Amino acid sequence: MNTYLQRVRDAIADATRGMTAEQLTRHPAEGKWSAAEILEHLSRAYKTSIPHLQKCLDGGEPLATAAGWKQRVIATVVVDMGYMPSGRKAPEFTRPKGAPVEQVLQDIPQHLTTLDQVLSECERRFGATVKLADHPILGPLTVNQWRKFHWVHTRHHLKQIARLRRLES
Repeated sequence: MNTYLQRVRDAIADATRGMTAEQLTRHPAEGKWSAAEILEHLSRAYKTSIPHLQKCLDGGEPLATAAGWKQRVIATVVVDMGYMPSGRKAPEFTRPKGAPVEQVLQDIPQHLTTLDQVLSECERRFGATVKLADHPILGPLTVNQWRKFHWVHTRHHLKQIARLRRLES
């Protein structure tokens, strides 16, 4: 598995180790996501990336469009600098829907394995530097940019889970 995606898998396992279902599902405040909802959001982000990237393989070519200046700036901040700004609302298709936390924790490694396979095949067929497909916010990304995006995005949300753990201490 690619190092970025392996880091994602390991970091999630470390962040949730020893947490009970009750701890994972506890809401810190009205309108704020629980750790379980954060994990479901991440799982949905990994899962929805797979068919999006698979379309490139199925069609035999990358599907990326040209990036606008705003997308280039945001992609530079997130992917190149490794900083995920707070406060942006998650795209609807990645918002938690109430999946059982046990199922989410089982799904995440599977989604990451499949995502890694699809990205590796895209890299083999199209190369590492070709923009593959558009991220809904960051615009067109290469294979490695997709991998690093998922690492930066996950790290951002695992900091939130760490804060939730500290609130319980």
